[in-house]
Amino acid sequence: MTAIIERPARASHRTYSRWTALVVLCAGTLMTVLDGNIVTVAMPAVQSDLGFSGPGLAWVVNAYLIPFGGLLLLAGRLGDLVGRKRMFTAGLTVFTVASVLCGVATDRGMLIAARALQGVGGAMTSAVVLGMLVALFPEPRERARAIAVFSAVGAAGGALGTFLGGALTQALNWHWIFLINLPIGIVALLAAVRVLDREDGEGLGRGADYPGAALVTGALMLTVYIIVGSGDREVTTTLLLAALSLALFTAFTLRQARTARPLLRLRLFGSRLLSGANAVQILMIATMFGFQFLGALYIQRVLGFGELLTGTAFLPAPIVIGVLMLGLSARTIGRFGPYRVLLAGLALIVAGMALLSRAPADGSYLLDVLPPLLLLAVGFAAAMPALTGLAMSGAREEDAGLASGLFNTTQVVGGSLGLAVLTVLAASRTDGLLAGGAEAVSATAEGYQLAFRVGTGIAIGALGLAAAVLRPGARGGRGRG
Repeated sequence: MTAIIERPARASHRTYSRWTALVVLCAGTLMTVLDGNIVTVAMPAVQSDLGFSGPGLAWVVNAYLIPFGGLLLLAGRLGDLVGRKRMFTAGLTVFTVASVLCGVATDRGMLIAARALQGVGGAMTSAVVLGMLVALFPEPRERARAIAVFSAVGAAGGALGTFLGGALTQALNWHWIFLINLPIGIVALLAAVRVLDREDGEGLGRGADYPGAALVTGALMLTVYIIVGSGDREVTTTLLLAALSLALFTAFTLRQARTARPLLRLRLFGSRLLSGANAVQILMIATMFGFQFLGALYIQRVLGFGELLTGTAFLPAPIVIGVLMLGLSARTIGRFGPYRVLLAGLALIVAGMALLSRAPADGSYLLDVLPPLLLLAVGFAAAMPALTGLAMSGAREEDAGLASGLFNTTQVVGGSLGLAVLTVLAASRTDGLLAGGAEAVSATAEGYQLAFRVGTGIAIGALGLAAAVLRPGARGGRGRG
């Protein structure tokens, strides 16, 4: 099943250092994941302090997402060429410095520029982590355990960011949601230099397709920009930008097919597992990001919770995800196989979103939010490690960094797409009801219900696609070309 070259078992002292290295990789990942979510609850405080307009405030998030999503693929390939450790430690450095700049920002321009620099550092760090992980753990059973730990950190970190954002903003101020990264970043960087094995990489002379890099980075950045700003511009403008993005992707594909040293080996997409898993991930992450953002807004605007209580309300999710991923995920996948575990997890996500779509204007947290929250957490805890394992098993060892960058890229695209589509639907439904004279809380709740119903449909699409494409023995190769 796996296309990663197996290596002999290592000595016991080496095993200890591999698990220590995993802790370092998880620490770097946690910092970038937290920062992608920690801003959400603090947005009103940032707006009040720096005087952002409504549309301008969105760029506190967008300025991070656009370079992050656009540079992941390039950073993953460069990690293969210059060495993944170098890329990881350089990314930690850039991200930590940018976090300090965000924390001391005193005007809108400085904060947005620093957030963009954070996105660059986050891409450099995140793009190579999975490639380093599969190289550290070539034995399938150990790799499943390592992926479960890594997935738990990433998944729980997203929900934990919501809690920390509310707690730090309410107890101190919004600047500390960024400044908290300074001690974490310094410790993670020092540990990475000491613990991670040095990798020389293939060398920039092999595969450094700079015109291709410019094309794909521009295309990805433009795609993320189109998605995150789709609700704020005319349809004609969005269609023109989409056509330009498609043209850049087409030019990149043609170049990769013809150049002697491509940035992206197109054979990678011949892998049914890798291509299918990335497609499923786009739909699954679109659902989960939509729930996380709109669920927090439902708790605040409909149930009337404050910042700290909203963050606390999400705490059961990271606890459940962490316990299940660390305690049961690897053993469950080992017993039933990743395909069955993935389908079971996606089915639970469908059930959770369907239940959430019934949350009323006079709802309560214990009856209307907590049950679907737990279903979604259990489903994600089952689905994410299984999906990650399937995706990375479809890549050759020399393509591991690129496959890692691709998998992280589809996470960003899926999250941005889900957030844009579901928030626009919710806002449009709410505005329509308000224009008809509906009461504000009722109109807001119905807007969220519509978004959650559409999210349920997206989750059903992910389940159907996974069942059809990732089924063991289904037709399709692993991209050996």
